[in-house]
Amino acid sequence: PIVEFRRECREFADEWINIQRNEFKRLGVMGDWETPYTTMAFEAEAKIAAEIGKFLMNGGLFRGSKPVLWSVVEKTALAEAEVEYMEYKSTTLYVRFPIVRSEDNALKDAAVVIWTTTPWTIPGNRGIAFSAEASYGIYEVSKISDNSSARVGERLVLADDLADAVKETAGIDAWARVSGANALNGTVCAHPLRDKGYDFNVPLFPGDFVTMEQGSGLVHIGPGHGTDDFNFAIANALEIPQSVGEDGAFYDHVPLFAGRVIYDQNGKSGDANGAVIRELIAANKLLAKSSLRHDYPHSWRSKAPLIFRNTSQWFISMGTNDLRQKALDAINQTTFYPKQGKNRLHAMIENRPDWCVSRQRAWGVPITVFIDKESGEPLRDQAVVDRIVAAFLEEGADAWFTSPPERFLNGDYDPEHYEQVRDVIDVWFDSGSTHTFVLEDRADQRWPADLYLEGSDQHRGWFHSSLLEACGTRGRAPYNAVLTHGFVMAEDGRKMSKSLGNIVAPQKITEQSGAEILRLWVVASDYSEDLKVGPEILKHQIDAYRRLRNTLRFLIGNLHGYEAATAFPVAEVPELEHWVLHRLWQLDTHVRRCCNEFDFHGLFRELYNFCTVDLSAFYFDIRKDCLYCDPVDSPSRRAAQTVLAQIFDCLTAWLAPILCFTAEEAWLARNPGENESVHLRTFPAIDEKWRNDKLGARWENIRQVRRVVLGALEVERAEKRIGSSLQAAPRVFLTQEIARSLDGADLAEIAITSNITVETSSAPANAFTLPDANGIAVLPDRADGKKCERCWKVLPEVGADPVYPDICRRCADAVRHFQEAAE
Repeated sequence: PIVEFRRECREFADEWINIQRNEFKRLGVMGDWETPYTTMAFEAEAKIAAEIGKFLMNGGLFRGSKPVLWSVVEKTALAEAEVEYMEYKSTTLYVRFPIVRSEDNALKDAAVVIWTTTPWTIPGNRGIAFSAEASYGIYEVSKISDNSSARVGERLVLADDLADAVKETAGIDAWARVSGANALNGTVCAHPLRDKGYDFNVPLFPGDFVTMEQGSGLVHIGPGHGTDDFNFAIANALEIPQSVGEDGAFYDHVPLFAGRVIYDQNGKSGDANGAVIRELIAANKLLAKSSLRHDYPHSWRSKAPLIFRNTSQWFISMGTNDLRQKALDAINQTTFYPKQGKNRLHAMIENRPDWCVSRQRAWGVPITVFIDKESGEPLRDQAVVDRIVAAFLEEGADAWFTSPPERFLNGDYDPEHYEQVRDVIDVWFDSGSTHTFVLEDRADQRWPADLYLEGSDQHRGWFHSSLLEACGTRGRAPYNAVLTHGFVMAEDGRKMSKSLGNIVAPQKITEQSGAEILRLWVVASDYSEDLKVGPEILKHQIDAYRRLRNTLRFLIGNLHGYEAATAFPVAEVPELEHWVLHRLWQLDTHVRRCCNEFDFHGLFRELYNFCTVDLSAFYFDIRKDCLYCDPVDSPSRRAAQTVLAQIFDCLTAWLAPILCFTAEEAWLARNPGENESVHLRTFPAIDEKWRNDKLGARWENIRQVRRVVLGALEVERAEKRIGSSLQAAPRVFLTQEIARSLDGADLAEIAITSNITVETSSAPANAFTLPDANGIAVLPDRADGKKCERCWKVLPEVGADPVYPDICRRCADAVRHFQEAAE
């Protein structure tokens, strides 16, 4: 029974919803997991039925007979969003259609040659299309090669641009273009299987879809087997036959081919193509046969090839209520990330046919419509719609299948006069309706959405169906912005597949390395393109994660014992700390811009560089001496800790959306408590006074000098002339301009040497320089004095303190301070 089957479907869906819910939680995705929205919830099914009712009442929903993409395996029509194009090898035919009547005498006794990649559609042929823009000629064959199906003396009508290609494929060695074909419009051909049940005429008419890319320049028209063919038939009053059943076999009334199978129940090619080819050969109408590898529509579920089949289906009109124009206008009012998404969706809406929304399935929301048996028209009565919605709200969509029609018709209409539709609605209509029961019915949400986020395939899926559904019922898009990301590929850029053994499962990454590595990979990738992932790429993310984690560990460790009440006045901190605050101001501006523009890749790159370059390799490197060696309550150490606290507050907030677990762990390490969470915070408000562009420029010069000094010391280390940079006391030669820009800076502290001498005289020839740092040269002399066993600086003063002869004065004062504090 259908209700039992639907119950099993619901249980199956519930099982996978729970699995996905747990996987999302493990990935750190936040959501209302206890009450998620699902399209199978009774409230959702009722809303979907109400939305169907809106299209019914405004005339947008109609039943028509049109060729639709049909899955033989699933025995149902498919929407564009359920179709994927895969490489497929098709048999191609060049077929003669003898001309029986034409205003051009030159065409007498000639044959029009069509080209097709679907031989099985020949029985459904009712016309031929040509291009009004192209040139056509009549070619008389004079010589053929062995095994050619052409005949010497026959005359063939072809597009001049494609004639040579046809000649080669057909094995024709020589021919002559005897005349132009100037009166194709209205010319009438015989079907190639005339006298075998196909005794009708086949007229020629111009078609704007005919191209000169391949084939013969003359397109065979099967009105039941393609959208262009159908529209062409309507425009030229051609018959639209129904020749193929839902099982992929020809109907019994089709001459010669009754019961022949196009694709079987497993999606494999049947005997129809072979049967058609044999009949064409027997009738002397097959000019040539070949094959072509091309993209062909397949079902996204079964992966089986599809057919175009003329069937009775339910559609939402793109013309009624100006739906197409409303959708196009809505696209122009939507912001797209990346911008090219707009053009892609616009082109799809501009050229798409009416939306086929009916499916011949048992699971889904039914198309809640009654049809008048006499007129064939759907019953449009809002009271009926409201009763259906009320029933679904209480019992779910199963009520449509378990209730007698009288429940909904309520005595206003005789059930005997009405047919109850049993098709279900396209699942993309379901998903396209989510904005109604997610945004409109929840107090914590608002309509329209700020953003819809999905993969680029959803331009023909969720973004597409949501746009049409909302524009058809509300006149605008259900979103203000749309963000699309690329597909996930293997690290060599190829698609993932079991056969290639290159599948990277998120669950495996999480088990082996943790969810943070996967989250870090996401933001480190440019989502506007396809995203690559693999073992080597993940190694880089693991390394990056360790660097970020070590930054937070340094902050937490050096903030031990720090209290906000003992913070150093920000206005009085040293210049280096002022520079750090200026960088925080810059980063705050960048972070907020990136978040507003969904530039997560740019956001991560700046934060990562700040942590690794500005902090770990520069600020932390310089301030380790102060933090580790100065007295605990010294002004310099308190000033550094005050700025470290600001860095910590900013970084934990900025990293929280990216490294949600790590940021939470770090925040709670300094702010324990059951009611504490980094995810309850907003980004800190940065004082505008921290901005100091002049200071920023000055420290760019200082860092440039430091870079040259470190380069010189690295050479000394490599030559084993020094071990630590503190064993050096370099002489630095600067231009006067650069020297003035560094006035007051403690270069020894900044370069982590025991001393530095700055000179503005000419540098010796053997001084170290860098090609991109003009005006800076370094002579790496060794420091004079003894090594302080506490701070490791080499200073002449070491040994001057009789109580602490192995350390410098600064360290001796610090040790005394520790002793006094302990006492």
